Amino acid sequence: MKLQLLITYICLLSLTTCGQNSKEKKENMSTPLHKYTNQLINETSPYLLQHAHNPVNWYPWGEEALEKAKKENKLIIVSIGYAACHWCHVMEHESFENEEVASLMNDEFVCIKIDREERPDIDQVYMNAVQLISGRGGWPLNCITLPDGRPIYGGTYYPAKNWMELLTNVNRFVKESPDRAENQATELTKGVNSTEFITLNEDKAQFSTLDLDRMFTHFEKQLDPVNGGNKGAPKFPMPVGYEFLLHYNYVMDEPEALEAVILTLNKMANGGIYDQIGGGFSRYSTDAYWKAPHFEKMLYDNAQLLHLYLDAHLISGDKKHADVAHDILRYILRDMRHKDGGFYSAEDADSEGKEGKFYCWTEAELKALLTEAEFVLAKRYYGLTEHGNFEDHSHPEPLKNLNVLSIVDPNLTDAEFEEFKRVRRARTLASQGDLSGRRRQFAEQGAWCFMTRGSSTPACRA
Repeated sequence: MKLQLLITYICLLSLTTCGQNSKEKKENMSTPLHKYTNQLINETSPYLLQHAHNPVNWYPWGEEALEKAKKENKLIIVSIGYAACHWCHVMEHESFENEEVASLMNDEFVCIKIDREERPDIDQVYMNAVQLISGRGGWPLNCITLPDGRPIYGGTYYPAKNWMELLTNVNRFVKESPDRAENQATELTKGVNSTEFITLNEDKAQFSTLDLDRMFTHFEKQLDPVNGGNKGAPKFPMPVGYEFLLHYNYVMDEPEALEAVILTLNKMANGGIYDQIGGGFSRYSTDAYWKAPHFEKMLYDNAQLLHLYLDAHLISGDKKHADVAHDILRYILRDMRHKDGGFYSAEDADSEGKEGKFYCWTEAELKALLTEAEFVLAKRYYGLTEHGNFEDHSHPEPLKNLNVLSIVDPNLTDAEFEEFKRVRRARTLASQGDLSGRRRQFAEQGAWCFMTRGSSTPACRA
């Protein structure tokens, strides 16, 4: 049971160490370039290093922080995120860089920051706890625990005012009602353990096509018959689910399953969730139409979508699906491949501190890049407007008049389309230049790299 093992580890050893002694830490803590430097300065994770100069006295997960919480009898804030997470950046700017918020956190809590891509095991424990508390999860993940690491409350993103109120209320609750807090932690721990406990079924497995039918019927109820994907918003690409539908169609000769996949893939490829210039898919769409993406790009999403579009091409024969697969592969090899081998795990949603800046265009920018005839065609194809269709409402000073590119009028002649693709890629990619404004996190997860390599091989043959 994960939580019990986790608490055992807390008592016995440090799960993550920075490999330096206390003297080295103290020497690193003093720097003339920053007003604040905390314990994360000795870490190697890009995400943890992003927080190394917060006024919050962050500790990495390890014996030092856990022993401090026990010794001082303080609650622990376990805050989990990853380098490419937009709302993690928002909460950092609003709360963790705020000296008033940091003062409350430092005075009343021991604060631990975790990179979920570095420690998915710890992330899973506290994610399960937050999902039991609120019915939902995500990142940033913020869980408040007793000094022994057992969770008592948590959630995801909080505005600064709400975050301070939550911390104050939880701290007061534990001090005034320690028995109730203990009972809450005990019950929540049981709940987390139950989600991880799988009973061995020793009955002989019996499967039939009726099991597949039931799965398809359940899946079908969730499908959006107009825009593809699941009903409502946000919309996540779910490659494994659509691979099931392709296999179900093959086994059961069920055209509705195939139609659902083709509709979804076409809508996604036409939408803003797909990088119309550079290829590759963002993590999800914030609306129900695949138009307004959350701009971070994940290696594992694109590796699976590459395989899905290839499979769809083999079944449908639609060249567009093969073209999308090739564009995903070009994107991965161009932007996600590390010079020393392996792949980056993710690209940040933010560029130069602004969400989507790298991927959005104003009319004026494209007008300066293209000839008049080319611009007219681009305006028609992408539905460009002077005032744009995207604004980052999470930023206090959002950029104006930005257009997320999505295909609004696909009715070009074959000649127009081929010329448009050539001009689009050559000029716009050149104008975007290098990747200096984009943050990427290197993928230490070997499974992600193998997933990508496995998908790239058939793409080269399509």
